[in-house]
Amino acid sequence: MSGSPDGLPPLREVIATHGLAAKKSLGQNFLLDLNLTRRIARAAGPLEGVEVFEVGPGPGGLTRALLIEGAARVVAVERDARCLPALAEVSAAHGGRLEVIEGDALQVQAAEIMTAPWRVVANLPYYVGTELLVRWLTPGSWPPGWESLTLMFQKEVAERIVAGPGSKTWGRLSVLAQWRCDARIAFDLPARAFTPPPKVDSAVVVLTPLPEPRFPAEPRLLDRVVGAAFGQRRKMLRQSLKTATPAAAALCEAAGVTETLRADDVSLEQFCALARALGEASAG
Repeated sequence: MSGSPDGLPPLREVIATHGLAAKKSLGQNFLLDLNLTRRIARAAGPLEGVEVFEVGPGPGGLTRALLIEGAARVVAVERDARCLPALAEVSAAHGGRLEVIEGDALQVQAAEIMTAPWRVVANLPYYVGTELLVRWLTPGSWPPGWESLTLMFQKEVAERIVAGPGSKTWGRLSVLAQWRCDARIAFDLPARAFTPPPKVDSAVVVLTPLPEPRFPAEPRLLDRVVGAAFGQRRKMLRQSLKTATPAAAALCEAAGVTETLRADDVSLEQFCALARALGEASAG
C-alpha cells in the first residue's frame, strides 16, 4: 500500500496492474503525482459538499484527488474501457461517491445528470478540450449550471483563453471566455510531470462565470463576427467581416469601430458593438 490518504496503491502500480499504457489516439498523458493532482483539485476551491463533473479520468489520479479533497459526488466520463476496473476500485474506496459514465464526453449533457451548481474539473484530453470549453461557454441560457471550470490544457491553448487584444494569441477563445467569465491561469505544469511526457507544457485555467456578460450581444451574432474577423486576422475589418456581411464597412461605421483595424486589435467591447450592429442591420 502507498500511504496514500485513500489507502489505494500509487498510480504507477494501478497502471501496471491494469495494463493501462497511455493511448496516443485518445490523447492520454497521465499525471501520476498525487501532490500535483491535489493541487489541481484545490485550484477549484473548497470541494466539501460540492458536485464535480470530470472528463477523461483515465486511471483516476485527479479523480482520487477530488474525492480526497472532499467532493460530495464526482461524475467522471471515460471513453477508454480499460480504465473502468481501476475507476471501480476508486469508487469502492470512497464509498460510492464516484459515478463513472463510459462514453464520449461530447455526447454527455452534464446539465441532465448534475445538480446545480456543480463544478467542472478535468485534465482534458487534447483532442476534445477546445470543443468542450466552447460548449460550456455557450449554453442555452446564462448563467450556466456550473459555477466554475478548472481545466488543464496545452499551455498555448491556456494562453489563448486569457489573452488580451493586441496580442497574437487574442482570438475566438479569448473573446468567448472573457465575454462571460473571469479567466486566469492558476499554474503551469511541465511536460515532464506526465507519463508519457507530451511535447508541450500544460497549464491549469480557472474560469468563473459572471452573472451577466460584460457587454450586451447576441451569442450567435458575436460568434459570427468574431469568427469572420479572426478567420482572416491579417486583413482589415472592412475586408475580413465580409464573410459575416457584405456591408462590412457600413457595419463598422454603425458600431463605431475603425474599419482599418485588424482582429488582433479589436477589443471585447468593440466585438460586442459589431455584433449588436449586425443584429440591428439584420432586423432592419
